[in-house]
Amino acid sequence: MDRKSKAIILLTLVAVSALLGGIALTAYAAANGEENSNGFPKWFNGRMMAGPCGMPRGGLHGWGRGGFVEVSEEFEENAINIAESDEDVQELLDDGYNVTGVRPIIKSIVEADGDVVTKATSAIVMLEKNATGRAFVWVNVEEGTVTRIVILTRTVIEKG
Repeated sequence: MDRKSKAIILLTLVAVSALLGGIALTAYAAANGEENSNGFPKWFNGRMMAGPCGMPRGGLHGWGRGGFVEVSEEFEENAINIAESDEDVQELLDDGYNVTGVRPIIKSIVEADGDVVTKATSAIVMLEKNATGRAFVWVNVEEGTVTRIVILTRTVIEKG
């Protein structure tokens, strides 16, 4: 067998392994969590998202750099109330968007004496409209203001 044939076989094996691994991970995920509207279990939601639209790495769905972070109902309600008091967010809600979650943005500060203070100073309130739109509302919890709104829409054209 020549080098070209060996390379093709090796690449095929790698691709098949990756495909089977993805199927196994998805099957495991589906068997171990309640599904969201996007088909993924709740614990998996947003885990891979970072970068586009400015979403922070490691701060989604209660996950910080050190692991899972439990968010109190009071924090969530406060962030949602701040978001709902904004007129642009109110327009989204009137247009059919619903609040689907609140993700804290956790900030750690090293003080002059070396003490580390960790605090959730802001949050992202996530909105969803059917399967066609999502919006992310950045809320400054300390100041009680909305600082940014990112709206993502998805258009699917079915053919055939």
